Amino acid sequence: MFILRQVFGAMSDRIGYNAKFPENGKFAVIERAGDLTMLEQLGNPWWAFVVLGICAGMASGTLGIGGGVILVPGFVLLLAFPQKSAQGMALAVMVPTALVGAFRYWRHGDVEMDLLVIGLVVCGTLAGTLIGTQLAHLLPSHVLRKIFAVVLVIVAVKMFIGPSRSQKAAAGNVTEQSNASLVEPGGTGNESAK
Repeated sequence: MFILRQVFGAMSDRIGYNAKFPENGKFAVIERAGDLTMLEQLGNPWWAFVVLGICAGMASGTLGIGGGVILVPGFVLLLAFPQKSAQGMALAVMVPTALVGAFRYWRHGDVEMDLLVIGLVVCGTLAGTLIGTQLAHLLPSHVLRKIFAVVLVIVAVKMFIGPSRSQKAAAGNVTEQSNASLVEPGGTGNESAK
């Protein structure tokens, strides 16, 4: 705890001017942080951010989801950040989270990582991010919040109810193998019982 206070305190001395921090659910701008450390400037307890980060990291590493699925609702509903701020912070957090997670998956030999697919998806993602961030600036926060919730519900229902393509393919292979085992060697499977 002491080390964290010293590190964050030193950082707040460097960036103490015009620091933004949540205050009563709204952002306020202060001219000079004065003797407050960075941790003391936070409107929420510092450990709430760490716990939220642990939850997002565990979900990201375990399920391969972006941390935004956990972080955006956590920032908005639990820590009283505005929707757009929560989305921006979640995107910033995803970069190191995704790199560490991808590296750890890559280190395990049983996980296939196709670099061509990754490169193509990154190209699409970068273009989509440029479009999406512009759209987010044009839409009101309450609309973004509703869109985010609807997308989460649709994805959750689809994941819960429907099988994935790999499961459908595996089921198709099992059916073909079952039909093939009914045919005796040398037979066509069309012989009638005598």
